[in-house]
Amino acid sequence: MLRSKFKTIVLALSASLLALALISFPGVAVDASKNGLNTWWTIVFPSLLPFLILSEILIGFGVVRFIGVLLEPIMRPLFKVPGVGGFVWAMGMVSGFPTGAKLTARMREEKQLTRTEAERLVSFSNASNPMFIIGAVSASFFHSPKLGLLLAFSHYLANFTVGLFMRFHGKDTEIKKQEATEKASIKRALRELHHTRLKDKRLLGKLMGDAVTSSIQSLLMVGGFIILFSVINRLLFHLHITSFAAKLLEAVFQLFTFSGELAIPFIAGIFEITLGSQLTSDVETSTLMHQAILTSCILGFSGLSVQAQVASILAQTDIRFKPFFIARIMQAIFSGIYTFIAWDFFNKNFLAKDAPTIAIPGLNQEGAFFQQIFENISTWGPIVTIISLMIYCFILVKRLSPREEV
Repeated sequence: MLRSKFKTIVLALSASLLALALISFPGVAVDASKNGLNTWWTIVFPSLLPFLILSEILIGFGVVRFIGVLLEPIMRPLFKVPGVGGFVWAMGMVSGFPTGAKLTARMREEKQLTRTEAERLVSFSNASNPMFIIGAVSASFFHSPKLGLLLAFSHYLANFTVGLFMRFHGKDTEIKKQEATEKASIKRALRELHHTRLKDKRLLGKLMGDAVTSSIQSLLMVGGFIILFSVINRLLFHLHITSFAAKLLEAVFQLFTFSGELAIPFIAGIFEITLGSQLTSDVETSTLMHQAILTSCILGFSGLSVQAQVASILAQTDIRFKPFFIARIMQAIFSGIYTFIAWDFFNKNFLAKDAPTIAIPGLNQEGAFFQQIFENISTWGPIVTIISLMIYCFILVKRLSPREEV
């Protein structure tokens, strides 16, 4: 009871202080909101929307169930999750946050995952996509697309490691004996695909409309969190809370021979990965290795902004958020360790000036492939966002308007 009251007081006090800060620094809040909105409608919305819509359609057609049967012999022994987890994991890595959480929640709603399996899956199916790591962080911030190879290697290897560790989370009390004993077969996969499609009685038009509206509603929520944490991060800086916390961390950083100036970027990265990564790249007193290690930790932790998005999605189900949060801490630690271990190899073969030329498409030219994609999305993203929102409003109006009786 005392703990609950203390939590209430802390939450109420935090909200009150945030409101007071907004009143005290209205210009700062508006500017931060604009930056958050710009990130959302130029990058996040257009890059995530196609994957979310496609995922919803594939689920409705039974393709995900088909893939799940085939991947059962791989996903179950490795991660103790059903085969459908393979699809969720792949989509989460390709499209980025918070696709893995949304698909995991959807699989849980359809009873294809138990709660324990869903908590395992969501812990390692959320990751930064390659375009963000190589195009935005490495090419745009560090001006070195090749550094993205190291960051991506550490990020996804840490992600895999977290999945292996989380297989020991919870107890399996609801595993279906049939799925646990039967071997994968094309015949059974096709049968499950057909049954899943027949079970979903929606017409094609209704299915596609639901996919669009559901995806856009999720992205609107994501946009709200991005703007909120952009404002919070900026206000904490202007209230000198960030600098105060950085002074406390400087001693810890210097203990590991890291530059003390990396403390502020690290704190910023705890809230939002994009800002944290950008500030880390701007620290001139630090070595590139230390910047890469810290950036890997920031990418692994994902930032409270992403975690709030995931928490909001999971709150609609019985999936607990705590395992996901613990997994983020684990991935931050593993990412930093793997970056440190692999640094000499990547520096010698890719980053050093005298490194041998290796033909890697898009990474040996100034206009790197992933960077070009990132820039194209930044250019055309607002147009895609506006058109998508117009389609979303049109679908809502059509569904809410009363039908004429014949």
